[in-house]
Amino acid sequence: MRIRRVEGAFEPTADGKSAVAERGMVASAFPLATAAGVEMLAQGGNAIDAACATGFALAVCEPQASGVGGQSVGVVHFEGRTLAIDGSSRAPSFAHRSLIKLRERRIGYRATTVPSTPATYVWLHRHYGRLDWATVLGPAVRIAKNGYAITQLQHDLQMRELAGCEEVPLRSGARYFLKDGQAYPVGECFRQPDLAAVLELMGQRGGEAFYSGDIAAQIDADMKANDGFLRADDLALIPWPLERKPVARRYRGLRVVTMPPPAAGRTLLLVLMMLNYLTSRFVGARTPDRYHFLAETFRKAFLQRKDRPFDPNTYPQIQDKHMLSRRFASELAATIADSMDAELPLEEPLGADTSDTTHFSVMDVDGNAVAMTQSIERVYGSKVAADGLGFLYNNYMLAFELENPAHPYYLRPNAVPWSTAAPTIVFREKQPWLVLGSPGSERIFSTVSQFLTSVVDASIPIGAAMVEPRFHCTVGGKISLEQERFDPEVVKHLEQLGYTLVPREPFAFHHGCVQAVLRRQTGSGFQGVADVRRDGTAAGPS
Repeated sequence: MRIRRVEGAFEPTADGKSAVAERGMVASAFPLATAAGVEMLAQGGNAIDAACATGFALAVCEPQASGVGGQSVGVVHFEGRTLAIDGSSRAPSFAHRSLIKLRERRIGYRATTVPSTPATYVWLHRHYGRLDWATVLGPAVRIAKNGYAITQLQHDLQMRELAGCEEVPLRSGARYFLKDGQAYPVGECFRQPDLAAVLELMGQRGGEAFYSGDIAAQIDADMKANDGFLRADDLALIPWPLERKPVARRYRGLRVVTMPPPAAGRTLLLVLMMLNYLTSRFVGARTPDRYHFLAETFRKAFLQRKDRPFDPNTYPQIQDKHMLSRRFASELAATIADSMDAELPLEEPLGADTSDTTHFSVMDVDGNAVAMTQSIERVYGSKVAADGLGFLYNNYMLAFELENPAHPYYLRPNAVPWSTAAPTIVFREKQPWLVLGSPGSERIFSTVSQFLTSVVDASIPIGAAMVEPRFHCTVGGKISLEQERFDPEVVKHLEQLGYTLVPREPFAFHHGCVQAVLRRQTGSGFQGVADVRRDGTAAGPS
């Protein structure tokens, strides 16, 4: 990674994370996962083949963030058609409000929903892929067998989870993801033979093998032995993804297409629609007023998400268009004054930074594009692993409403969890131009919108936009920010307005991990960039 001098301080650029290629591009949060996608493109596969290979590889080499025990959602542009892929997981049939305690939603066998990531990629490949299924799974099997070197980030996350758990850290997952109960040393090879066997079986017998036969029987037995909710009957239904119509709005003449509910694309679009009423010069600047306006935009947009929950599975007859109406966005933007809005509700103090997810972006030479976000919800999910299968169960039970039965995401059998994901494709003149997304829980929409405004309003190349300082503001007015990287005048101004500042380290894990791929307008080919805040890379076939 190169170093450049910016505003009197040394900071990294994304030069070491950027790539240019003529025949397609992949950007993901781990080098081997990026290489898996590039391998598919090099073999004549399309963006969907590359996405499936990348997704399964991330399930192997980024287990703290995702896995076959989690869920995946995305936006796909294929042969001129754009669709949202809702690969949400499902609540197990035995899960009931009266049977689960708050602690059990966070950690342990009762925290998991029905894993849907395998079904999502099976379905995507079957409908839109080009290469053989076993070929697509090949890199993930190889990585699981041969292993990979533990990164500094993974070591640090294991150390944090060890320090932060009152009970035995990672519970049954410790035997798979810790070394003798301790964090793996940086650089040590980490192999996953049990997971390799699962992936190999899926490659031989098809993706449905995860949901039936020996694998389903082992999950069922594991759950029964540990008083979990998930059963073979839940798996046998197979949580196939649903094709949904994406949500889309224009920003500065570009068409921004993203995920509808149960994901959070509406929140991202509302932010952009509000910013669209300001000049591009103002939004692209680094002035104190600009950051105040962004903070208020984040507060008001996320409050609308909380106040307007909508699930097309529960209320298909209702079309909630008010949140994305231009008139509403204009009225909401007009409520932002020179001071902090004291009428918005206060919130509890920020908790520990325990959320994690992963995102990757792909484009191919045929004009196809994929933006996928996959997760096991929190860092290392439920902290328990499938016995003999080597993958962590998710803890998406955290994402259900438990108090209000009228809420669309109230916990009921086969319900889907509420998601903050916002995988996005930006179109220029009806063609995919920029593919992006980020992890980060409720900070996803603010991370993605800051990256987009840097590229579009400040006219910054995507490599430089990736290292712009980031911040986030909660509904209650708490701003977390990479404080050392902000102009002191900006920090002073926000404090004077009444915001509570929560300083983060430079290039904080807390502030997401954008993976972006762009079709170049000058010359030909693609540019990709991976976020400097985590382990990823961008690459294309040579």
